[in-house]
Amino acid sequence: MAIFTYALGAAIPDALRGGVLTIGNFDGVHLGHQALLAEACGQAKTLQCSAIACTFDPSPAQLLRPDRLQPPLTTLADRAALLQHHGADHVMVLQTSSDFLQLTARDFFERIVVQHLRTRAMVEGFNFGFGRNREGTIEVLRRFCDEKKVPLTLIPPREVLSQPVSSSRVRSELLAGNVDVVAELLGRSYRITGIVGVGQRRGATIGFPTANLHDVPTLLAGNGVYAVRAFVNDKAWPAAANVGPNPTFGEAVRKVEVHIIGYSGDLYDQSVAVEFVKKIRDTRPFASVSELTAQIRNDIAAACKVL
Repeated sequence: MAIFTYALGAAIPDALRGGVLTIGNFDGVHLGHQALLAEACGQAKTLQCSAIACTFDPSPAQLLRPDRLQPPLTTLADRAALLQHHGADHVMVLQTSSDFLQLTARDFFERIVVQHLRTRAMVEGFNFGFGRNREGTIEVLRRFCDEKKVPLTLIPPREVLSQPVSSSRVRSELLAGNVDVVAELLGRSYRITGIVGVGQRRGATIGFPTANLHDVPTLLAGNGVYAVRAFVNDKAWPAAANVGPNPTFGEAVRKVEVHIIGYSGDLYDQSVAVEFVKKIRDTRPFASVSELTAQIRNDIAAACKVL
């Protein structure tokens, strides 16, 4: 297994040639993406070749619509690892540039899919689009594949709770705090990773020290208190996390504060990962520190019960 980065016009490694190809942003690597990978992997075994997952960095939206861009669901490194975990033999990372985004659908298909990769078969989803202005619809792709005699398999949408699974739906459910639904869409709990930094130290003064996660590169869940699992040096700990401001103390800045149940030790400057399991309650102000302390005690008990 390997990860290859490709810039427009560069040479293609031999390992990427002659495989079964699936292309997409693959942000989140949700159940729909996993279905594409499973099909590509199955076809690759039949053809005795490699299953190739092709993704983009940065996301085309980062260049085309930077004002509307949300943080990703996965970092590039995590996305590549998940793609390989779910069946890709190799991951090809297309470096997105303004020149790359000007490729027509025909140019993209003939230059990259046919000439460079010498693709033996393609597997794509119901909403796949490619080329300048996404002019390459599924119908266009089908026509191009027929012309070049590249077998094309289209995978219907996967449905969870009677709705199609998509990266946009994962984001919507995550921002709504429905992390249990997100876990169903992903096939795993949603995870963020950050570096523990210095906070206001209020938690320690009231008996509930928290790790304040800074520099989280991925999308945060909606404001609220959650039952989570915290990972310190790859060991999982039960925890309760607050995402959002602290209105009791008049703070409006969104933060991630994690109380790791049963843990003692210095975590400053360490990397800590958090998996969201279930939302416990919404964020709200409290009339006094004692009232807040009582609620935190209840939150921790609720998190323990969930976990």
